[in-house]
Amino acid sequence: MLKKLLSYIVPIRLYKSESKISKTIEITLYNGELVLDSQNTNYSYGSLQRVLRYGLKQIGFDAIKEMSHILVLGVAGGSVVKTLVNDLKYEGTIRGVEIDSSIIEIANSYFNLDKIQNFEVVIADAEQFLKQETRKYDLIIVDIFQDKEMPSFLFKEEFSQDLVSVLKNNGRILFNTMNISKEDEGRNQKYKLNYPQDKFEIFVHSGIEEYNELFIIKRKG
Repeated sequence: MLKKLLSYIVPIRLYKSESKISKTIEITLYNGELVLDSQNTNYSYGSLQRVLRYGLKQIGFDAIKEMSHILVLGVAGGSVVKTLVNDLKYEGTIRGVEIDSSIIEIANSYFNLDKIQNFEVVIADAEQFLKQETRKYDLIIVDIFQDKEMPSFLFKEEFSQDLVSVLKNNGRILFNTMNISKEDEGRNQKYKLNYPQDKFEIFVHSGIEEYNELFIIKRKG
């Protein structure tokens, strides 16, 4: 209880480890809540949970609750999974893909991710996973970072095509990006060209938690 009270004054680190993929991983008690951070950014809960919850709200909570299958690329601590299950009361299936097994172990220990009945996690590279996946999804959430960097493959046309290959008609992609520099801005502007306007509707939400830019891409039926 004392630590929880003190966390409203100063963040309290409870756990720290090193990962080959995510580098430094930390569990911190901040304002009475557990958050998962890498060395330079929030990975789960905290500001990231607010960003993705905002994106889900733009899609519509009621619409999401009617969906059957959701895919999460980049699970980390599983904050968006918790939002879906706890806040939206989503009862369909959620499949998560996470390349870093160390983070999943931490998510299970500190956030009880393995206790969520309608969630399963696959330890795999998201880029390769999509090429082999056969299930179709109503919603694909893409939230892949390595510390504060976004792998370049996320913005390539081939990856966009692979996303669409497992997306149902009228399905949606929620893609979380960072837009900090002129280079980021140009990259994000170019990214929209991966989705032709005659087949997709694209909505861009900028300045979420200051630097996050969300893409909501709807495949026309």
